[in-house]
Amino acid sequence: MATIFEQSTSEVLNISRRHLLLGAGAAACASLLAGRAQAADDSWPSKPVRFVVPFAPGGSSEIVARSTAAELSRLMGQNVFVENKPGAAGNIAMQDVARVDDQHTVILGHIGTLAVNPYIFDKLPYDPKKDFVPVSLLAKVPSLYVVHPDLPVKNIAELVAYAKKNPGRLSYGSAGNGSAGHLAFEYLKMTADIFMLHVPYRGTGPMMQDLLSGRLDAASVGASALLPFIKAGKVRCIATGSTARLPQLPDIPTVAEQGFAGFEMTQWYGMLAPSSMPRAHVDKLAAACAKAVKAPDALKRLQGDAAEPIGGTPEQFAQFIAVEQGRWQKVLKRAQVKPG
Repeated sequence: MATIFEQSTSEVLNISRRHLLLGAGAAACASLLAGRAQAADDSWPSKPVRFVVPFAPGGSSEIVARSTAAELSRLMGQNVFVENKPGAAGNIAMQDVARVDDQHTVILGHIGTLAVNPYIFDKLPYDPKKDFVPVSLLAKVPSLYVVHPDLPVKNIAELVAYAKKNPGRLSYGSAGNGSAGHLAFEYLKMTADIFMLHVPYRGTGPMMQDLLSGRLDAASVGASALLPFIKAGKVRCIATGSTARLPQLPDIPTVAEQGFAGFEMTQWYGMLAPSSMPRAHVDKLAAACAKAVKAPDALKRLQGDAAEPIGGTPEQFAQFIAVEQGRWQKVLKRAQVKPG
């Protein structure tokens, strides 16, 4: 008969063997699950990716989005298609994408939807911090200040003088209340202490039609969308909002050069994903975006339109958004910009 000590030793050994077997099984299971997760990540995206642009076709957002989408399609092995969804200063599209959980929808983040709307709307249908995760800052586009050729002004000083001599006569258009163009001109009005009537449109395209026809006197639009019209003489550029002159417009001085030191106005565009998107997918997208905006074809297109490709990490884009929110919150409060 076995002694109590021998029985206890045997039980301990059996328990130890069971623990080892269970541990080995758990490790094998974890390894299998990790392998499956990796395989799932490698297979993503498994269908076309919808890249929503919260504005009408025709502006800088269109150029940045389509250049990036074309390269992403090649890099990721799935079609990345652009869908324009304008309305309510971008709020409609942001609300739509915030609720999507298909893992194959992203949206173009922008100065308006991320750094302006949170401070001019009493209530937003989306939370820019909770509903979205930053993917990558794609590009920056300098804002240009242009007038219709019939307006007798050739620089900022002449515009300021004309506006003060003819109060209430001048109008400027934008892609909508709270848009980058609206913000850019309000910033100039505040800095130069002038008044001009704001006329909001549903996108840059419709606004440009009225500017070209002379129904509007002026506008501030991203360089990408304006360069062809400037070169054709259909609008006159009187200043750039960049910190240095643009290679494409070497004879056009910056606003800062024209007596307003420190003035800078650039639009920026980045990719956002719904907060439900797994981090592995976000990282994969960010890496692809960094390559996409600097691929030869995209680089040529963006730089040709005066856009500066960036392609940063999710963390860098998140930090950039926070800085921009702090900057424009002060401007918006002082200029008393409100949604229409």
